[in-house]
Amino acid sequence: MPTDETAVTAFAEPNRPGAAGARALAAASAPRDDATSPYRQIDRSEWARLASGLDQPLSEAEVVQLRGLGDRLDLTEVREVYLPLSRLLSLYATATKRLGADTARFLREPDTTTPFVVGVAGSVAVGKSTIARLLRELMSRWPGTPRVELVTTDGFLFPNAELERRGLMDRKGFPESYDRRALVRFLSEVKAGAPEVRAPFYSHMRYDIVPDASVVVRRPDVVIVEGLNVLQPPPSPHEVAVSDLFDFSIYVDADAEHIAQWFVERFLALKAGAFANPSSFFNRFAHLDDEAAVRTAMGYWTETNMPNLIENVLPTRHRATLVLQKGERHGVERVLLRKL
Repeated sequence: MPTDETAVTAFAEPNRPGAAGARALAAASAPRDDATSPYRQIDRSEWARLASGLDQPLSEAEVVQLRGLGDRLDLTEVREVYLPLSRLLSLYATATKRLGADTARFLREPDTTTPFVVGVAGSVAVGKSTIARLLRELMSRWPGTPRVELVTTDGFLFPNAELERRGLMDRKGFPESYDRRALVRFLSEVKAGAPEVRAPFYSHMRYDIVPDASVVVRRPDVVIVEGLNVLQPPPSPHEVAVSDLFDFSIYVDADAEHIAQWFVERFLALKAGAFANPSSFFNRFAHLDDEAAVRTAMGYWTETNMPNLIENVLPTRHRATLVLQKGERHGVERVLLRKL
């Protein structure tokens, strides 16, 4: 069964802001619920009505295969939340392609419309990997977007040897642990319409980049790019942000305390599953009893993943085109869509 993001990361600096800090930041940066907000705010029941008349293309078995550890994704959630979202994305992609063709005709040039790029951002354990996989499957069923590829930014982490050399193994998952320039280069080639573009391949089992392995993108209709930091602004005003190359972006949002609980639940599930594999980088955790495993998982959360969420991930939420707000049981309760 697929898993989200990097399963755990190495310990970082202690004494960082905790859940209270995350709540304060979330409140300060939350989209305003008033007429001046740049977002339409749509509750779950209203959004679910948009599924009326849309056929459910996935079976229960397919949904089980797509969901990550700890996710409670079911056919109802797919139909009421993600089927309308996939249709909206397909409409955006088709309209963008049509605008590209119209622009080419206006300029009296050949139509060189390039792939529609969707970014999916959010915390570790919030379920964004499952959402990205699900959207790939759903969007590929719409007539205007039959070829959809998915790339995760894990492949653009520096190899462990390079992280060790830079003293960044304790910061794996933080923005500085990624080869941002390589990611921008990759997306620039995708948006330039290159016939074939390659991204590095990351193994969650090995917890490292696999040399000489790659993910190949051959000019599809849509490319979905999923990762923690994809909505980050550029490090300087003179550089290109990864998000500058997106046509549409999604931020998967939830209360930090809920995400922490999901992270612990996923750690326990991995301990019983993937960590038990002798080839797994995390095999050393397989022998832990549940009490020790919970303590270990909370250590990783409070010392690494929570600080990364507070400092780097959550502050980018307002940059998204659409925000999915999840409740305690992983279900989406509200959708925020940026006004055109």
